[in-house]
Amino acid sequence: MQAKITYQFSGKVWKSGENAGWVFVSLPKDIAKEIRKTLQWQEEGWGRMKATAITKHKEWETAIWFDKKQDTYLLPLKAEIRKKAQIELGDIIEVEVKL
Repeated sequence: MQAKITYQFSGKVWKSGENAGWVFVSLPKDIAKEIRKTLQWQEEGWGRMKATAITKHKEWETAIWFDKKQDTYLLPLKAEIRKKAQIELGDIIEVEVKL
């Protein structure tokens, strides 16, 4: 079993695009900088890195994506997770990401 590094942070839930856009939480830039420095070798295409995420006692397998425009990683929040955890756009949520 491979040990995972855990990062904890809070962030605002936001949506890209107007109607059918994706919903994300941006990782704090200091955490993103540390991840890029130590774990960038794990990135797959387009800055994708496999991750396990936890918020509001809900855990799921996902990936974070590096966004060059924001200079940080983005954690997508699927509709299923938002519904189960009762997460709305604009909420500030506590997140744990394991890489």
